[in-house]
Amino acid sequence: MQANRVTSLFGVQYPIVQGGMVWCSGWRLASAVSNAGGLGLVGAGSMSFDVFQHHVRRCKEAAKKPFGVNVPLSRDMAQYMDFIIEEKVPIVFTSAGSPKLWTQKLQSHGIKVVHVVPSCKLALKCEAAGVNAVVAEGFEAGGHNGLEEITTMALVPQVRKALAPEVPLLAAGGIASGEAMLAAMALGAEGVQVGTRFAVTQESSAAEEFKKRCTAAGEGDTYLTLKQYMPTRVMLNDYGKEARRLSESGATKAQLKEFRGKGRTKKGMFDGDVTNGELEIGQIVSACKDVPTAAEVVERMVKEFRTRNAQLAKMNL
Repeated sequence: MQANRVTSLFGVQYPIVQGGMVWCSGWRLASAVSNAGGLGLVGAGSMSFDVFQHHVRRCKEAAKKPFGVNVPLSRDMAQYMDFIIEEKVPIVFTSAGSPKLWTQKLQSHGIKVVHVVPSCKLALKCEAAGVNAVVAEGFEAGGHNGLEEITTMALVPQVRKALAPEVPLLAAGGIASGEAMLAAMALGAEGVQVGTRFAVTQESSAAEEFKKRCTAAGEGDTYLTLKQYMPTRVMLNDYGKEARRLSESGATKAQLKEFRGKGRTKKGMFDGDVTNGELEIGQIVSACKDVPTAAEVVERMVKEFRTRNAQLAKMNL
């Protein structure tokens, strides 16, 4: 696989980024992905500041190659950002907020900034903010999502056309194989962000019960719910089914917030209550039938990419 703008930007061998997922993306997973040639991200979303500090420092020790962090901007993250600058973390992915908030300050300290978006409109705001790259995420993705409900297949080429040519683009949402990575690149992306497949790996910090439930999932076992409050793709366990029922019955934002409560995602993904907890996971979970190492995921994706690319090279229209 030849180097491109994404691999050059991050200083990695392969244009494969591990998404910064809540309760999954600790230092073990991030360092394993980076050491395998991709870009691992420590996910700050579910971490207290003290826990985040610990994971970043452990990742710096364990990762022999570049790694980054994912920081959601839906709450005040100033303390986290100051620590990131202090620790000289080279790459920051941001989401769920304005790319204007931190891009210039981080870049002034030599940090690369990438923002995740679900639409062309927000991608253009990223370009205006001067980010180093953009991730276009389709609504197949697990966890918090946009309201647009645009698939990766439809979103990526539109974002590519909307952005200036000099802005590198990555694709996310429903990507768990080398074939999907090749398809994303055919649509105009130069790299991929992979969440669900890395959530179901040996190094993922999620509960073993959660991983087991994921490997048993079938097509249609996830649902984008809580749209009036916080659009989130979850597994349709007892909690997910009730969340869907409430959403479809016209529950208010306040009612959905009360239903979800606090700690529901931790209960499901970290503590392992796969019946009553919130299991944030993407549609592609139905293709994840084993729990490999992170390195095996990277190796498989690269091999699949090369095999399918060679096959397509023989096709003529």
